[in-house]
Amino acid sequence: MSVNKKNHTYILPLLFLGAAISGFVAGGFLGSLWQNSSFLPVAGFIKLLGSLFMNMLKVIVVPFIVTSMILGVSSVKNKENIGLTFKYSFVYYMATTIIAVIIGLLVVHILQPGAVSGTEKFSAAGNQVTAIRWYDALYTTILSLVPSNIVMAAAKGEILGLISFSLVLGFILKIIGEKGRPVLDFTESLNEALMVLIRWIVLIAPIGIFAIICENAAMSGGWGKIFSQLHALGKYFVTVSVGLIIHGFIILPVLLAVIARKNPIRHLKQFSESLLMAFSTASSAAALPLTISNSIKNAEYSESTSRFVLPLGATINMDGTALYEAVAVVFVAQSFGIDLSFAQIAVIALTSTLAAIGAAAIPHAGLVTMVMVFSAADIPPEIASRGIAAILAVDWLLDRFRTTVNVWGDTIGCAIVDRFVNKNEKPVSTEQV
Repeated sequence: MSVNKKNHTYILPLLFLGAAISGFVAGGFLGSLWQNSSFLPVAGFIKLLGSLFMNMLKVIVVPFIVTSMILGVSSVKNKENIGLTFKYSFVYYMATTIIAVIIGLLVVHILQPGAVSGTEKFSAAGNQVTAIRWYDALYTTILSLVPSNIVMAAAKGEILGLISFSLVLGFILKIIGEKGRPVLDFTESLNEALMVLIRWIVLIAPIGIFAIICENAAMSGGWGKIFSQLHALGKYFVTVSVGLIIHGFIILPVLLAVIARKNPIRHLKQFSESLLMAFSTASSAAALPLTISNSIKNAEYSESTSRFVLPLGATINMDGTALYEAVAVVFVAQSFGIDLSFAQIAVIALTSTLAAIGAAAIPHAGLVTMVMVFSAADIPPEIASRGIAAILAVDWLLDRFRTTVNVWGDTIGCAIVDRFVNKNEKPVSTEQV
């Protein structure tokens, strides 16, 4: 590794972290001024910077996922490796999601965050949530695997359908051999151009990160409101955080060290850019291009594995979201004095896993799918609506933590799959684009 690359590897994450911290501090101070008419032009400008940055990330997500998945499948040297890659990825993602849910349920039952202050933290029910049957949500997720219109799927950001389409197309292009070469050449050129564009966007990322977090902190009401919300929901916040820490800093690193035989600290440094991007944007999809770039350039995992495993993980591997949903539902039940039976706990575990798989890789997606978990556990809609309204106050911050755990889990899955599927492949070049 050259001196320039080493400096680049450490400087950018530090800039990202500095931007996130300064944005949070600035937003806390600006909260009281945010809705002031004389301050609206400044608030609007900060919001504009954040929106422009998010749009830059969003505009490349769909073409990058499609090209990465096509190349990921078509570049696999051995056809049998395609099946192995999918098998190892699916087993890892399902196993870690189930582990995350179990950790969440254990932590919430040990700490009992809802048993202390009762229902006074919950306001009167506003908009009542509509019950969603778990099997309807499951059928919808399965149906999204086969989009009726690929252009509409791309426009709506239906990532699961795009992934399945790209997987099949990449496999067919590999089968037809030379006849598919022109399409693959074009796809490779487009993917390479997008990689360069990603590096350009990363250079201005600190500005966007500052603006996004500053806006979120200010919109939450500033320091006074943030601290009052944390005081009211402090034990819930701590419970979710403890669960995420156990899963993200103990379970996943152990899997990385034992199964992939990788140094967790080194792995963390290699993906520090993408993890901080995930924290800043609260979106696995927005961080995905940088995650794949870090995997290929920094960690030196094979291109085929990185382009296959990471987009799949950004869609179905939501460890942090699954843990969060399980904790949130039990917390609300505890607060309202609802004694959950073992059968209800089992249903919460199952539906939290399914809901996390079906959650979009966008901010606050967990709140949407959480309705399904409440419904499956037979918790009344009026209680569910009051619970969701209450935890929404701190969700903007917890969303960032769980998204970071989601992406962290994706990178570890990539390391594990790469070790078993590409034992004999040489690492790709680490030359800078």
